[in-house]
Amino acid sequence: MTKMSRDDCFEANPTRMPFEESLERARMLADALGVVAPTETLPLVEACGRVLAAPISAPRDIPAHDNAAVDGYAFAFSDYDPENGTDLPVSARIAAGHPLDGALDRGTAARIFTGAVMPDGADTVAMQEDTYDDGDGVNIPPGLKQGANRRKAGEDVRAGQTLLRPGCLLRPQDIAAIASLGFAEARCYRRVRVGLFSSGDELLRPGDPFRPGAVYDSNAAMLEALADLAGAEITDLGVLPDSREAVQGRLKEAAADYPLILSSGGASLGEEDHLTATLHAAGEVSLWQVAIKPGRPICAGRIGGSAIVGLPGNPVAAFVCFLLYVYPLIQSLGGAGWRRARRYTMPAAFAMTKKPGRREFIRGMLDETEGELRARNYERTGSGLITSLREADGLIELPEKTTEIAPGDPIAFIPFTEFGVRP
Repeated sequence: MTKMSRDDCFEANPTRMPFEESLERARMLADALGVVAPTETLPLVEACGRVLAAPISAPRDIPAHDNAAVDGYAFAFSDYDPENGTDLPVSARIAAGHPLDGALDRGTAARIFTGAVMPDGADTVAMQEDTYDDGDGVNIPPGLKQGANRRKAGEDVRAGQTLLRPGCLLRPQDIAAIASLGFAEARCYRRVRVGLFSSGDELLRPGDPFRPGAVYDSNAAMLEALADLAGAEITDLGVLPDSREAVQGRLKEAAADYPLILSSGGASLGEEDHLTATLHAAGEVSLWQVAIKPGRPICAGRIGGSAIVGLPGNPVAAFVCFLLYVYPLIQSLGGAGWRRARRYTMPAAFAMTKKPGRREFIRGMLDETEGELRARNYERTGSGLITSLREADGLIELPEKTTEIAPGDPIAFIPFTEFGVRP
């Protein structure tokens, strides 16, 4: 193995901020700014995917009445012989939405349909397919327990129960729960307003004619799509030139209008990387030069009441750092609180070595072998390989002390679905 040169950009460096500290600094930045999004009332169909801003409590039991769980016959268990079965005359027919007026006659059964209100005097339902109706009455088979096939009032939600609390990210199933209470609207936080810059004289926007020495800006479109999934309303503020004076002016101007500003590129140590210098000069720096791969040059801080995050220019590093730092930051500023993505332990389907002292996030794919999920790495590691992001299902996280992975070793896998990204 060749010796790593001193200017290797991924060399472990004790002066670089450890990953856990950098993540805590980002969380502290979010806490310092607080929730920046105002609230609005939305129809339920528009509220899905938004963050709830006011609690949802049940005004009544759900279900509101005891009801039949199946089509069949309702009767009083006291009129039934569970060992031998019972023949009962049918005295009523009860459909959903048409409760029986009065109580069920003693010693009789009611033809009942799924969802129909159980009549007073009945507590058990025999399934239609288990019974025999000869026209004069119905034969209830033996073996039923009291309360069979009956849904009790309030078994899902009790009156007064707080069903959803502020900060909840509303999913389709949450929308169903709110609708079941009779509410047509929900009070939600608005999307966090985010200003987006790209950085570098070499950048062309898609659609521009190509020129020698230039590169098309893939980060802006990618970050805009990621920010949308995170719950942001993003405005493309264009490309920052390689001029410190211009960068400082435009960042200060944007900080007056947006609670969060993202920039890709310009956060490193080069002479033309001016974002971090602007943060040092005009605001405060929360994190910079982090011991992670990819994403070492990420920086974050604030100017006044605006958070500024400078993402790396390489697309893979920008993508990974957005998921690790910006996604929870947007969620926190938008009222959902800071949430760390869940890690799932599974066996490795690859072998590799790594240097100690830095946290590594490598692109991973899931394979199923004999019913067991295993994670394998994308063999090429370059931070400009957008193809690796397209083929990956998530990120494999390798701690600082790890230096070697062998097939079968337990590893931490973070699926892209943790961030609303389909694999």
